[in-house]
Amino acid sequence: MQVSAKDLFPDGTPIPDWFRQNEPVKVESLGTLFRITDYGVANDSTLLQTEKIQAVIDEASKSGGGVIVIPRGTFLSGSLFFKPKTHLYLEEGAVLKGSDDISHFAIVPTRMEGQSLKYFAALVNADGVDGFTISGKGTVNGNGLRYWKSFWLRREVNPDCTNMDEMRPRLVYISNSKNVQLSGVRLINSPFWTTHLYKCENVKMLNLYIYSPKEPVKAPSTDAIDIDACTNVHVKNCFLSVNDDAVALKGGKGPLADKDPNNGGNRNIIIEDCTYGFCHGVLTFGSESIHNHNIVLRRCKIDKAQRLLWLKMRPDTPQNYEYVTVEDITGNATNFLYIRPWTQFFDLKGQTEIPMSYSSHVTMRNIKLECETFFNVQSSEQYQLSDFVFENLEINAQKNGEIHTDYIRNFELKDVKVNGKKIF
Repeated sequence: MQVSAKDLFPDGTPIPDWFRQNEPVKVESLGTLFRITDYGVANDSTLLQTEKIQAVIDEASKSGGGVIVIPRGTFLSGSLFFKPKTHLYLEEGAVLKGSDDISHFAIVPTRMEGQSLKYFAALVNADGVDGFTISGKGTVNGNGLRYWKSFWLRREVNPDCTNMDEMRPRLVYISNSKNVQLSGVRLINSPFWTTHLYKCENVKMLNLYIYSPKEPVKAPSTDAIDIDACTNVHVKNCFLSVNDDAVALKGGKGPLADKDPNNGGNRNIIIEDCTYGFCHGVLTFGSESIHNHNIVLRRCKIDKAQRLLWLKMRPDTPQNYEYVTVEDITGNATNFLYIRPWTQFFDLKGQTEIPMSYSSHVTMRNIKLECETFFNVQSSEQYQLSDFVFENLEINAQKNGEIHTDYIRNFELKDVKVNGKKIF
């Protein structure tokens, strides 16, 4: 059977049928329902009930698995740890609310900013939980305002403080798990990254609403989806609007990052049919990333994004960003393509040579975009850009519509129109 271009990854390999099977999980198919209010958990937004909710998860695990059901109401908790064969379901009107006291979150071996280290657990954690699901029409609310205010106060006192110097939890962290699905729920107001996938395989994120504000208090580093050393991730029909990157590809950092078994590349990632509000990057590679292969962003609408495609070229880390397709996009962004050295918290860790990085086989086509700057790319001796294709682009650039074709080797431009004038 012939395979159309839409059914191929950027490197020409077929896209598996798994990416076309997108039915949200049916909660009744997941086993026994464990409604937390049947186990002494009260509907009280001011009462911390971490231990009681965790006891329900543990009971479900001992019973062979099942679904932890959050009913209508608001339930306050610190870090929760899901076990094999357990799931989370939030009924319509249900809110699982994170505590704004960091002492209510366990310190555990985990993964943050391209490092494996001890740090605070997320509100919802699942490690080694194959088949894990989060579903329903309810909300996981990170209750992040207090953390955000504290972060900005710390930055005023110490402008060089890192993201992790201000102690705050993520909203959802799923690691070392296969066949995961998040569907239908609202994930809002995370203190730190909203969803973080690490060393996972076959993850579907369907019909999610992911939000954190940029005003009146900016929610710092609240990336909607961080994909960290994963294979086969499908993001579909989601709304993403956060005060940082919407989808960021992670994997490790440092001059020897590609030698560390805790790190890894991302492969076969498709983001499609999504709607974006404000974000720093619709699709961002980095700032801790070593290898990304077969990355597709397609059929999306964007509004008030700062960058459509952002390649963070980190001079202290060897990077290879290859076989990337961005297509069928409409809307507006400050920058169409943004590629520059990323020097925040630069650290060669004692090495003397800056590693070389690469980005190649990047195609951007069938895009109609309002922007300020079309081609915001800086040439550098630390990285090589090659085999880019711009095709069927209709761009209105308010400030700068120029393209520096000499910055990219084997740069093919076809039917590119800027400010009403065909330039290639």
